[in-house]
Amino acid sequence: MTDSTFNGWANWETWNVTLWIQNDEGLYSEAQATARSGGTYQDLVAMLYDCGSTETPDGCRWDDPAIDGLAVNEVIRSLYY
Repeated sequence: MTDSTFNGWANWETWNVTLWIQNDEGLYSEAQATARSGGTYQDLVAMLYDCGSTETPDGCRWDDPAIDGLAVNEVIRSLYY
């Protein structure tokens, strides 16, 4: 049986965005603010796009359809609670 996940995440895209959110001080702070306001990953993505950021520094688009948004929402909520 083969593990079909990427480091425990659904795929590389989900792992990549959560890695950046949890390890970049600015993104971490914005994710905390998003959680505090009751926002979701989609709200964070909208803010990133408004600021001109469309992808992680290593090339994963913030709005890649492969991203497991529910898993990323859990990460964002965990940064606040």
